[in-house]
Amino acid sequence: MSKLRFNIAISLDGFVAGPNQSQENPLGVGGMELHQWLLPLAVFRDSHAQQDGEVNASTPVVQEWSENIGATVMGRNMFGGGPGPWGDDPWNGWWGDDPPFHTPVFVLTHHPREPLEMKGGTTFTFVTDGIEAALEQAKDAARGKHVSLGGGAQVAQQYMAAALIEEMEISVVPILLGDGARLFDNLGDADLTLEQVRAVEAPGVTHIKYRRVT
Repeated sequence: MSKLRFNIAISLDGFVAGPNQSQENPLGVGGMELHQWLLPLAVFRDSHAQQDGEVNASTPVVQEWSENIGATVMGRNMFGGGPGPWGDDPWNGWWGDDPPFHTPVFVLTHHPREPLEMKGGTTFTFVTDGIEAALEQAKDAARGKHVSLGGGAQVAQQYMAAALIEEMEISVVPILLGDGARLFDNLGDADLTLEQVRAVEAPGVTHIKYRRVT
């Protein structure tokens, strides 16, 4: 059965992006430090058409993130383009002409936009009627495979609050950001019970995987 899976890097003080996010600085001040463990990995470099790279304990964890994934859901900030209407000549996002997804991607937004077909099998579909509609469309497109939740923090909070995330891997990076986008805010009285599946220690990061207990 198709599951909604989520993975994200987080600082010791709970932030998944730094303050002052912008088009020039999409992860905010200091936010790139959350991913320094990932960037040298061969598995990451290969997905971005780069050669060589490292192999360590993080490698099988990162490989698993893309296994049996048939679609992705993300928020508008993760796609790129900022708030408000898209305009007459909208930007095509952070991901370049050949995004690394190679599957349908459903972007949550308040403003309609025609689907955007890119190279490599990625098509961005813009969903204006909420998180459940986006997930339903993604599961239909995934055809029995799993759906990846791309983030960012606000979208993840909505799916956590609705108890729709079935598997979650938190990659804890030993830094303090002090401010920015905090993952576990705005959950209200969410009925979210998690069971730890594993913990993997690797250079510069510890990966902790949970599944939702129903």
